[in-house]
Amino acid sequence: MTKIKSKANAKTGTGKEIKIPKKVAGVLAKVGAKYEPIGHRTVYTAFDKAATLRVKLGAVVKVLTLKIGKELALAVIGGDKNLDIKKLQKLAKNEKIAFAKEKTIAENFKGIDPGAISPFENLWKMKVFCDKKLLESPKIIISAGSYEASIIITPAAFKKLNPQMAIGNFSALRPKPKAKAIKPKSANKPALKKKRK
Repeated sequence: MTKIKSKANAKTGTGKEIKIPKKVAGVLAKVGAKYEPIGHRTVYTAFDKAATLRVKLGAVVKVLTLKIGKELALAVIGGDKNLDIKKLQKLAKNEKIAFAKEKTIAENFKGIDPGAISPFENLWKMKVFCDKKLLESPKIIISAGSYEASIIITPAAFKKLNPQMAIGNFSALRPKPKAKAIKPKSANKPALKKKRK
């Protein structure tokens, strides 16, 4: 792992270092993409990362590992979205799309924390599909191969890292949880019995 001193942590005086796997740091250096490393507490979901970093959920990248036909591919959407498989099928020109199994992910993404995939086509030698809405954010936050590290990058730099990336509209808004109907308190109270004298 490459250790990079965190600017944010250096200000707090902790001197904590951000650990980015060497293979991820190597691709970033090779391409010359500008980015800012950022350390945070251990997180496993885009929602938790957004809450920890106090940023909009839509700016946090959610990476989905898919099997499109017989090939593995990565789909990248905002943390506030869900994948619309029918729309992605049109973009990928393939009828068969399925989520990759955990075993397949573990075998193909070695050297990083499982579930903290950096979506770089040259690193993994696989196709990357990016939702167009994600690229509307001025900056996006991507996993750096570790549960405790991410990188902040511009959409332009992200495209530089993925020159063959397919861009299209294949996300859907996450449905909001339904609010439960609450009965008025008076309707729930049992009738009071009059005390006998």
